[in-house]
Amino acid sequence: MKNNLPELRKHKGWSQSDLGDYVSVSRQTINAIEKERYDPSLTLAFKISHAFGLSIEQVFIYEGE
Repeated sequence: MKNNLPELRKHKGWSQSDLGDYVSVSRQTINAIEKERYDPSLTLAFKISHAFGLSIEQVFIYEGE
């Protein structure tokens, strides 16, 4: 799933590890989500969005199947 995570992280000055720590997942998980190799669970998507103070739709771009 497409997402804006790299840009959002850079804006906050966070590394992948920083975001992973904030939402209780590994840096590798954040990397896989950013590279669209892994789609986060709904719970994780909410946690990530909350970390940036944004809605899920502002972080993740769903383009259908």
